This record gives sequence, C-alpha cells and structure tokens, in this order.
Amino acid sequence: MNRGFDDNRAGSAAFGRRKVVPRVCVVDGKKHLRAFLCEIIEDDLGLVTTQCANADELEATLGKHLPDIVVLGVSADGVEVGNVLQILVRQRFSGKVLAIGTRESILVKAVQQVGEEYGLAMLPPLTTPFAAETLRERISMLIPREPAAGPAVRASEALHAGWLELWYEGKMDARTMARCGAEASVRMRHPNWGVVAPACFIPEAEDPDLLLLSDFVIDRAIEDWRYLVGSQNTTDISINLPVSFLKNRWAVRDFCRRMPSHPAFGGLLIEIDSAEVIQNMDVMIDVAKEIRLKNIAVSIDNLGTGWPALMGLENFPFAELKVDRQFVTGCANDRLKRTVCHRIIELAKEHGARVVAEGVETRADFAAAIEMGFDRVQGYLFGKPVGLKKFARASLSGPILAMQHE
Repeated sequence: MNRGFDDNRAGSAAFGRRKVVPRVCVVDGKKHLRAFLCEIIEDDLGLVTTQCANADELEATLGKHLPDIVVLGVSADGVEVGNVLQILVRQRFSGKVLAIGTRESILVKAVQQVGEEYGLAMLPPLTTPFAAETLRERISMLIPREPAAGPAVRASEALHAGWLELWYEGKMDARTMARCGAEASVRMRHPNWGVVAPACFIPEAEDPDLLLLSDFVIDRAIEDWRYLVGSQNTTDISINLPVSFLKNRWAVRDFCRRMPSHPAFGGLLIEIDSAEVIQNMDVMIDVAKEIRLKNIAVSIDNLGTGWPALMGLENFPFAELKVDRQFVTGCANDRLKRTVCHRIIELAKEHGARVVAEGVETRADFAAAIEMGFDRVQGYLFGKPVGLKKFARASLSGPILAMQHE
C-alpha cells in the first residue's frame, strides 16, 4: 500500500477508509505557528505531520511524504500562498487543502476561491483563534474508521532511530487541587504511523531490549526534569520500571549515580506493578531500602485485590500505594470498589505511605476519592498524558479541572 493514498490519483473517495495513519503537511512561514499546528495534529489527533516554510520546501515534500492534507497558513504574503497553490496543481495533489487565517481576511477568501477554481479539494477555511476540536471537525474525514494497526518495531530499533519520548500525566493534590507530580509514560513517534502506544513496542520481561528501554526512560526523565526546572516547573517525576531491571545490581547502582545533585531535585519515584512486587517481595524490600538513600522512592502501582499480601510486613519501605483504576473509575456508585479503596487507604496510612487514586474520570469519582481520604488523584478528569512542552505550559497555567470527560 502507498504511504499516502490508497491510490495517489484517487482523490477524496478513499479518505477515511484506510487503516493507515493519515499524513498532514503544515505550510506556514512562521516557525512557531508550524510547531503549534503540528503539536495539535500529532498529539491531539494522532496524525503524522511534516513541516514546510515555503513553496520550494513543499514541492520536495509532496513527492517524498505523500501527504493526505495540506494545512496552509495564510499570512499577508499573497505571492507565496499563490505559489503554494500552483505547486499543488502542478503536482496534481489529490488530497485536501485547509487554509487557516484571521477572521474576515480577504486573502483567506481569495485563497479559497482560487483553490476551488484550480480544482483543489478545499476544506472550509479555519479562522484564528480556534480550538483543537474545531481543527478535528475540519479534517474528521481523514481519521480512519478503524484504528490503525500498530507497527511491529523493536525497542532497540526505535531507540536507535530516536523515535521514543516521554509523555506526562499530572498528579493532583486531592485537597488543594495543585499539580504536585507527574507520571511519565513512554511513547513512540513513528515516521509512518504517528504516535504509537507502548503495547506495540514494550519488550517482554526476558528481552534484553527491556534493559535498554529502562535506561532510556531514566535518562530522558532526568533530562525532562531539568527542562521543567528551567521553565519554572519543579514537578516531581515518577517513572515505570520492571522488577527485572531492579534485580540487576549493576544497573541499580548506575541508576543511583545518575540522580541530579541540583538543590531543587525532590527525588525520583519508581512505579512498580503490584503483581511484580508481590511476586518478588524480598528483592523489592531490599532494593527499596537501598535506593531511598539516593533520593529514589518506590511506588506500588495498580494495587487492587492483592492488597492483603502487603499486610503484616515488618519492613515497609514503599513511599506510595496507587489504587488500580478499575477500583477507582465508577467508585462513586459501587460499594465493592469503595471497600477495596478503603482497605488500601488504611494500609497506606498504617505505614505512613501516600495513597493515590488513578483513573479518576468524573466529578463524582473525584468527590468520592476526597471523601475516602486519598492524598493524590490522577486521571482523564484532569487531563490526558501529553508531550513534555505541552505539559510544561499546562503546569504554568495552574490547576485546571478538565470537564470534557464527564
């Protein structure tokens, strides 16, 4: 299958039917506007983007990347916009064209009219300012009707190619609603498939690539923490690591040596799946006691009905317990779920550990989490995981309770 269209001359009939991820080319003379549009299209819509600053760059991009849609920033330079339209016609571009410009702009109207006269498939223009949802509506016919199949890519290949990055989901103080931390999750930004979920590339426990991936997560989290500090954010970061990494004594010692000596560094939190902790309890207790001396703490993640296995421990070096989202989502109206939450909260309080509700998606569940005594909450009610720069901007804007998921 062609990387652009099912048939590069097929026109709009194939749009929305393909299972591959659509490609978008953003053409604008202003670098910051290109970056802004690409961020929305990639992170919010999940599409693959390329950028062009002018008509000459577009001419080379059309043949190389085969975009499905061209997003054209319309500025005061009508000559350059006219050249872009002429190139699209000359290259027999059969995708869609979306013009973006200021409201009531004469040039936007002219571009729309000329494009239609040239025979280009012009979408209704988008006027600034606009919301991400408005952009989604404009190009909704490009979103595949069925999810794109994930590419089979080894983590080592993705690391070598530089496709991996960390996205961040905020943790909120349940009492003050201030953002008090962030959980990092790894994402792949594949050149053909866009943003790829971890399930498509996370190695199995015995795969040597898992150690390489763990090293990447640690290094990138520390690098991202330094970026956040530089942008006036002092957010504490938590990362997910497998028990197999912590069983490697050399890896753990090297991990400890990498911790920043910066006075603002509040420590790093490692989240370990509860099933792995319970199965390797003695090892986890020893490791948790060792690394906490290096400003690294352990959080037990996805804790649910297995909580009784943590009772009666003489040594409890774990800083945090996170209740599995399946017992938090919908807990406001489910007595059984609230019972599990109460038991884990009591266990955490008994040992002086913090307790977190993950998977908070409605105001009702949030209210229930506060009533039960959770210290922190996280979930889509407060925002989905986003890229580093977007997270940094959101952090500076202050705590905002997302309403769209009610």
